Amino acid sequence: MADERPVIAITGASSGIGAATARLAAERGWRVTLAARSQERLDEVASEIGDDAATVLCDVTDWEQQRAMVDTTLKRFGRLDAVFANAGFGAPRGFTESTVEHWREMVLTNVYGAALTIRASVGALRESRGHMLLTSSVAGRRVLPGSLYSCTKHAVSAMGEALRQELDGSGVRVTLISPGMTDTPFFERRPTEGLEPGDVARAVLFALEQPAHVDVNEVLVRPTAQSG
Repeated sequence: MADERPVIAITGASSGIGAATARLAAERGWRVTLAARSQERLDEVASEIGDDAATVLCDVTDWEQQRAMVDTTLKRFGRLDAVFANAGFGAPRGFTESTVEHWREMVLTNVYGAALTIRASVGALRESRGHMLLTSSVAGRRVLPGSLYSCTKHAVSAMGEALRQELDGSGVRVTLISPGMTDTPFFERRPTEGLEPGDVARAVLFALEQPAHVDVNEVLVRPTAQSG
């Protein structure tokens, strides 16, 4: 008898929000494909979840690796019900800070990588009438001084709305997850009063667990101590 439990693929799943979402989704009955660039870290998360987890090495800027993530999921689990385009990282504020090489990798990962995740998975999601989720940010709703990272998250926010409009009538839902300060490896100096990755994971599951006729288009979640 076919296993009818839903399946989610998560990029950036080796740590932080991605790993926390994978753990919580598994607890809630989902099977999970974990995708990231570190096999060692992926294996650590997968070992916590057990047989309901598959791992795929995936640099989201690589089209063939994105396709492999979807193909592996379908071969392993036979279906794909949700995709969480979560991979991304930041840079110091200031248009003369960081390096141009770091900028390039950030823009490619945060923007191009999210677009490739959509392109690789949208066909399977149309078939399952599934759910596409993208990690944006509070920084994707307001402009931060000198922040190219903020610009990339504005692009992701626009991408989510553009996708929602394209998929109108298809049955596929689209959700932006927009966290504020979160205690993840994203920050060199970890925020002391920020969200925990599990807080954001619960927001993801809240959107996923709504009835099929309900499309939560954005979940904006800030720590209580964050004013802006």
